[in-house]
Amino acid sequence: MEEVRLQKYMAECGVASRRKCEEMITSGLVKVNGKKVTELGTKVLPGKDVVEVQGKKIGEEKKVYILLNKPVGYVTTVSDESDRPTVMDLLKDVKEKVVPVGRLDMYTSGLLLFSNDGDFIYKVTHPKHETTKTYIVKTRGVPKESDLEKLRNGVKIDGYITSPAKVELLLKDNVNGIARIWIQIHEGRNRQVRKMCEAIGLSVIALKREGVGNLTCEGVEKGKYRYLTEEEVREIM
Repeated sequence: MEEVRLQKYMAECGVASRRKCEEMITSGLVKVNGKKVTELGTKVLPGKDVVEVQGKKIGEEKKVYILLNKPVGYVTTVSDESDRPTVMDLLKDVKEKVVPVGRLDMYTSGLLLFSNDGDFIYKVTHPKHETTKTYIVKTRGVPKESDLEKLRNGVKIDGYITSPAKVELLLKDNVNGIARIWIQIHEGRNRQVRKMCEAIGLSVIALKREGVGNLTCEGVEKGKYRYLTEEEVREIM
């Protein structure tokens, strides 16, 4: 067994993404064989060196990758101070310690991934990898073609311009003032799709994430989950 960089080992143990693990090391939250380390060049020997993160010993677990069809009404967090239902309540029989890969807000449903593989989490969530996220949005207000073009080219939210998006109008109901829109992005910032719609004067009634990369919720009932296949993981990575 060869030595590996500490942050890589931590990520492989499912602690967090490699970048986040680096931050934890430099913040003094990690010990190796009982000694605090803050150098990113530190190497460890898996199976021999004892690594602790915030006082808890870590070890290599079986890497797992889970797809959940999230219902509305669950917050995407491991625990909630307000004691609201969390997505982890839907994974109670999963033995491995996994964390959500990105977030869906409480009122958004659809595809949510979980894993204990830090590299996988980083691959899906970091914009530079351009992993697509596909949404179906039901809005109050019917957009004009010029509005949709604004979404395609990028709109200003939270002080920045969103990256170009793929957008299609699936349904427009002018009588009731309702529309259904297909949107595909690769950024996934906080409440991004909702804010994009608000930027062109639309109010979101319902929002569902239809897919991440080539993955969909097809065959998975709302509130249920399944494990990804090796092929699906390879496609994402």
